[in-house]
Amino acid sequence: MPLELSIAGIFVPGILPLFLLSAAAIWALDWIGGRLGLYRLVWNPPLFRLALLTCLFGAAGSLFLY
Repeated sequence: MPLELSIAGIFVPGILPLFLLSAAAIWALDWIGGRLGLYRLVWNPPLFRLALLTCLFGAAGSLFLY
């Protein structure tokens, strides 16, 4: 994966697409978790969402960057 991407002449980090993919996945999982009542089972829902985003972003980075 390249270190930088040129989008409309603006250089952005190459890891940006992975973050956007992770953000889209967390949005979908958040919607499903809200529908199923998953957040009633966790202590702090915003902290759980952040931890889930971090895990997804780290897994995407590990899979696609190496």
